[in-house]
Amino acid sequence: MARYRDPVCKLCRREGMKLFLKGDRCFSVKCAIEKRNYAPGQHGQRRTKLSDYCKQLREKQKTRRIYGVLERQFRKYFRLAEQQKGMSGENLIRILEQRLDSVVHRLGFAASRAQARMLISHGHFLVNARKTDIPSYRLRPGETIEVRPKSREMVAIKAALEGAKKRPLPSWLELDAANLKGTVRSTPTREEIAIPVEEQLIVALYSK
Repeated sequence: MARYRDPVCKLCRREGMKLFLKGDRCFSVKCAIEKRNYAPGQHGQRRTKLSDYCKQLREKQKTRRIYGVLERQFRKYFRLAEQQKGMSGENLIRILEQRLDSVVHRLGFAASRAQARMLISHGHFLVNARKTDIPSYRLRPGETIEVRPKSREMVAIKAALEGAKKRPLPSWLELDAANLKGTVRSTPTREEIAIPVEEQLIVALYSK
């Protein structure tokens, strides 16, 4: 399976903002944005005027990097969003947010989406009481996610839950912290998804 293998802090620097790709490190003084808030590379500190196309491209790249999705799969999600009723941009963000790895991170079972993908791939979670190891599995209202009984003492999961206290739980999710179990209460609306993305720029990019 293809995946990004280079330093993820460079991605935040390239977008000029925190994408929270490394969990608790992003909240500390060790965050790359705190040290070098400019694009990586020898020309990173140059100031350039962005064209409309460049702004659209950067917004698409930023969204891809937040959710850890490669280009081919991202285009697939966009085509699916176009086929649904409503605004394509909002549909796209909703589809990405309903991925299992994103929900696991939102519930606090993983410090980042990357960690969530790793834990899911290793079979540490149950969806509707059945083992699921597909990070891209799309959750629907009423479905439940829980940590497998054998995995509940994992240091990584306990640390993630502790760190998740810094983040508010989305209103479309419900968490039973005592039993390490979460439930999808409803389909999220755009107002309930707190990510700094202008999805209409992505629609404009793919509509050309």
